[in-house]
Amino acid sequence: MILAEVLIERSANALNRPFTYRYPFQDKLAKGVRVIVPFNHQEVVGYVINVINDPRDKVTYEHESGFVINDIKRVLDQSPLLDDELFALAKKVANYYLAPLISVLQTMLPPSLAPRYSSLKAPKIHYDKYLAILDPSEKDLTPKQIELLRLIYQNDKVLKRDVKSPSIVKKLIELKRIREIAIEAPRLKIPEFAKEQKKNLTPDQKKAVQAILHGKSKTSLLEGVTGSGKTEVYLALSEEIIRGGKNVLMLVPEISLTHVMVEYYQRRFHGKVAILHSELTPAEKYDEYRRIARGEAHIVVGARSAIFAPLKNIGLIILDEEHVESYKQDVVPTYHAREVAFMRADTNNARVVLGSATPLLETRIRAMRGIYNYVLLPKRINEMPLPKTTIVDMLKGYNLCRESHMFSKVLYEKIKDRLARHEQVILLINRRGYAPSVICRECGQTIKCPDCNIALTYHREDNMLKCHHCGHVEMMSKTCPHCGSKFLSRTGFGTERIEQEINRLFPNAKTLRLDSDVGKVRNNIGKVIEQFRHHAADILIGTQMIAKGHDFPDVTLVGVVLADIGLSLPSFRYTEKAFTLITQAVGRSGRAHKPGEAVIQTYMPTHYVITLASKQNYEAFFRQEMLVRKTSQYPPYTYLISLTIKAKNEEVAEDATYQIANELLNKNYPTVKVLGPTTPYIPYENKWYMRTILIKYKREGELRKYLEQLLLTLQHKPSIAIMVNVDPFDF
Repeated sequence: MILAEVLIERSANALNRPFTYRYPFQDKLAKGVRVIVPFNHQEVVGYVINVINDPRDKVTYEHESGFVINDIKRVLDQSPLLDDELFALAKKVANYYLAPLISVLQTMLPPSLAPRYSSLKAPKIHYDKYLAILDPSEKDLTPKQIELLRLIYQNDKVLKRDVKSPSIVKKLIELKRIREIAIEAPRLKIPEFAKEQKKNLTPDQKKAVQAILHGKSKTSLLEGVTGSGKTEVYLALSEEIIRGGKNVLMLVPEISLTHVMVEYYQRRFHGKVAILHSELTPAEKYDEYRRIARGEAHIVVGARSAIFAPLKNIGLIILDEEHVESYKQDVVPTYHAREVAFMRADTNNARVVLGSATPLLETRIRAMRGIYNYVLLPKRINEMPLPKTTIVDMLKGYNLCRESHMFSKVLYEKIKDRLARHEQVILLINRRGYAPSVICRECGQTIKCPDCNIALTYHREDNMLKCHHCGHVEMMSKTCPHCGSKFLSRTGFGTERIEQEINRLFPNAKTLRLDSDVGKVRNNIGKVIEQFRHHAADILIGTQMIAKGHDFPDVTLVGVVLADIGLSLPSFRYTEKAFTLITQAVGRSGRAHKPGEAVIQTYMPTHYVITLASKQNYEAFFRQEMLVRKTSQYPPYTYLISLTIKAKNEEVAEDATYQIANELLNKNYPTVKVLGPTTPYIPYENKWYMRTILIKYKREGELRKYLEQLLLTLQHKPSIAIMVNVDPFDF
C-alpha cells in the first residue's frame, strides 16, 4: 500500500502538519505534486511532502492505527513543482519565521501552481496551433491546395488561425499532406530594446565591481549617493557572473522600478531576462515561472516574491534600494527578501549585493564591522553636484503662496521658472487620495472604517471614501453617520488634491500622477514612467513610488510638499523612513547635465531628519540615529519579535495577551525584554480585536522553543489567533 503525507491548503497553525492518505492508483506518486484530497467533508488541495511504501493493506492499517484512512482523489501534477533546493528553502523559511509550511509553499508558487483550490481555475499552458508539412507531394491537388501547401513548405510552419480557408486545411490534413501541431505560446511580451554595448566604468565603479567580486565576505553593501551609478555596477557584476556560467537574481522594492530595470537588463542581455512581480496576470506569471524553471533565462528581475524564482545555479543576488520596507511581507509568512537571499546564496555559494544611498542602520553597522564588504560610490556619475536644497517653514505666514495654501512662494516661483525653461518637476506628497479624513463640523466625529476603525480617505476621482489599510470602500456620505448633519469637512490633502491645485495654478502645464490608485490599472505604472521620461508631461505628482530609483534627465526641481508626514508615527523607524524618503526624493533632481534644486516644505524645519536629509548627509544621520537606537535598545542593538493576538471578543484578546506576556516575564530569559501588551495603531480589523507584545532579545536561547510551544498550545483554542512576526520592520 502506498501512503502519502500531505500538507493541506489551510494555513492555520492548528493544521501545520502532514495528514496521511492512501494512494489508490497504479502510476508512481512523486513528492512535490499537488493532489485533491477529502478533508473535513470537503475536497481540498494538498501538497505531497513524503511517499511511504507500507506493507500493510488498508484494512490492517486502519485496524492497527485506529484511524480511517481516506484515498487521494486525484493527482494534479505530472512532476514535482519544486526541486530539492527550493523545498529545502521553504522549510528554512517556515522554520525561521515560525510560519506554516503550506503558507510558504503558497507564497513561492504562482497562482496556477499554488497548493490551493483556486489554482484549479487559474490559467494553464497556452498553445498556438500551427500547420506543418507531412508530405510535400503536390500530386492530385487542386491549385488552391497547392498554393497553401507551398506556403507552409516555404515558411516551415504557419499559424492555423492565419489561414482563411478551413476547408482546404481540413482536406490537406485528411490527405496527410500537412499536420496540426501545438506550440506553447508565452503570454508575456517583454519589450524589445536596441542592444547596448558595455559602458566604460568610472574608476570608482571599477573599484566597486572588483571589491564585490573578490571581497572576503559573500555579502556586500554598495552605498552610493543618489545618481552615483549603482545600476551600472549591477550590470557589470551581472556580466561577470553570466560569463562564469552562473545566473543572476535582480530584486527591486517596487513594481514601478521593474519596468526601468528590465529595460537596463534587456538592452545589455537581450532575450536572457525574465520578469516576476505581482502586476503580471496569473497566466503571464505561470509562463514566466515555467520559462525560468526550464533554464531559458539567465537573469530574473522582479519585486519581493521573485526571491523564490526557480532559478538554478545562482551566482549573484542583488537587492536594489535595500532599505525599503516593501522587501518585508506583513502577512504570514512574514519573510524578508534579504534573509531569504542569504539562505539561497548559502546554498548556491552566491554573492549578495545590498545597494542603497541610505542603507538600513543594521546593514550599515554590519558593513562597518566587516561582516559585509563595505563598498562606496561617493560621487555622482557625471561629477554634477548634489541638488541645492531650500527648507521652507510653512508655519511662517510670509512664506505661503497667496494663490494656494498648499505651496510656498519659493516652490510656486520655482515651478513657474522650470515650466518657462521647459524643464521637468517632481512633486512628492506621500499620501494618496484627495483628503485624508472627513470630519463633521457639528459633532466633531471623523468618518471611520467599520472594519478597522481608522479614518476613511476621500477620493474625489470617484467620489468615494476608502480605507487605505483594509480596502473597505463606501460612497461619500452626504450626512454625518453619527448626528445626521450635512456639514462635512474634508481635511488635509493628498496626491489627487495636489494634482487639482497644480492644474488650477498652471493650466497650461501637462501633469501626470503616480500612486497606488493609478497603479491599480495594469501596466499603468510603466506607462506613466515612460510618458514622463519622454517629456509627455511637465510635472509628475506622486507618493513614495516616484522617489526611488528613477532617472529622469530633464528633472531639475523636486518639491517635497509636506515633509512631516510620518514624523509623528509611533514607530522606532519613523525617523529613518522619513530621512530616506526625503533623501531619495531630493536625489531625483539634477541627475544629468542640468543643475538640480529641491524645495522641502515642512512645519518642523529644525528637526534633524529634515535638516540632514536636505543635505543628503547620511553620515551625520547615521551617527545621530545610532545614539537614539542604543539608548532605547532597538535594532541593530537588539533583535525583535512581535506577537499579534486576535480574538472576536475584546476581553478574550486582552486576557490571552496578558497571560502570554506574564508567562514570558516569569521565564526570566536572559537578554529578553517584553514590552506590552499594547493596543496597536489599528486595534480592530475585520471583526477581530488585536493586541500586541513586542519582544526584544540579543540571543534566542529558549525563546524560540517557547514560541513554538505557544503556537502548538493555541492550536486548541479556536477563539484565539496569533501571528508571529520575526524581525518586524515595524509594529
